[in-house]
Amino acid sequence: MQSLEALARDARALANGDIVPEQPLSPAEADVARQLQICNACRYCEGFCAVFPAMTRRLEFPKADIHFLANLCHNCGACLHACQYAPPHEFAVNIPQSMAQVRGQTYADYAWPPALGTLYQRNGLTLSLALAAGLALFLVLAIVLQGQGWAVLWRAQAGGFYGLFPHNLLVSLFAPVFLFATLALSLGVRRFWRDITPATSGAPLTAPAATEATDAVLRLRYLDGGHGEGCANEDDAYTLARRRCHHLTFYGFMLCFAATSVATAYHYLLGLPAPYDLPSLPKLLGGLGGLSLAVGTAGLWRLNLRRHPQHGDAAQKPMDRGFIALLFLIATSGLALWAVRDQPALPLMLCLHLGAVMALFATLPYGKFAHGIFRTASLLRHAVEKRQPNAIGLGAD
Repeated sequence: MQSLEALARDARALANGDIVPEQPLSPAEADVARQLQICNACRYCEGFCAVFPAMTRRLEFPKADIHFLANLCHNCGACLHACQYAPPHEFAVNIPQSMAQVRGQTYADYAWPPALGTLYQRNGLTLSLALAAGLALFLVLAIVLQGQGWAVLWRAQAGGFYGLFPHNLLVSLFAPVFLFATLALSLGVRRFWRDITPATSGAPLTAPAATEATDAVLRLRYLDGGHGEGCANEDDAYTLARRRCHHLTFYGFMLCFAATSVATAYHYLLGLPAPYDLPSLPKLLGGLGGLSLAVGTAGLWRLNLRRHPQHGDAAQKPMDRGFIALLFLIATSGLALWAVRDQPALPLMLCLHLGAVMALFATLPYGKFAHGIFRTASLLRHAVEKRQPNAIGLGAD
């Protein structure tokens, strides 16, 4: 009965011109649809991750469904190594690589404004480092032009950071960039959520579904390879290194963000301006976060260089490495600032650190950071959909 009612609604909407014709698939999307049809007939990998149970709820794979499934994939590589139809078989089923290609396409398709997404996708590493260097140079020139001359670049500062850049100046520089990044990313994810919601039952988000998805995000549940031993490495051996490096990177970033948030509260609510010394909470959070972020990104860079070429999309390596490089630069320069706070190297190190942070903010909506947001949205919709009756399963209407 539910299916008849849905067909009747679609027929009325079509008669009124309310249904927009399905958009044609790109070559990458069409190849994902082809492979998923084969997977749907085989179903050997059904217990590996969230992608395959979600796939079995579908007989066809329109664009929105493909975008949803592609961002649900964690690229662990387990299904590739288990697949009897993987290359060199003529079916050439490689779900991790094909899903990665579509994910990269979604970052560009949903980027706002679109031109920036395309630019970063093609030249991520070069753009990230060039932007960080350019912004650092801009800050260097700003210090010099204050009238203190070039000698100020190698001189201990009695006032610390704020002796070079007053607090209100830093806020005026970083707040617009951060707000723009937040707006651009929010607009992109909003469009993505609006597109995949009808394809994932259309049911509203519930507290149990949100709790399950949050647990999957925080534990990186689907980076265990479906068997708890981790992702397949370049030598076909399972390892949890990728999951651990992601955890170090993610929680290191969150600790650094928490340190900034606590310092903001100290400044505006308690009237305690920076700099802070141990054992203050901002210093503890920032130090632990910086160490975790540096170790995690160094590990991810090594794994990225050694990853099996069939596990991902080679075209996305500049984007991936650009994001990793910026995070590593932020972490290491931030820790170095701690060491040189009373040393002549402070001005140059501060400019480098602030330039890297501003470059990260400017590229957040278009780089690898976006994948975590889009993947979270897909996990939320998967947790909602799995709680609904399966329209094509046994006992369906």
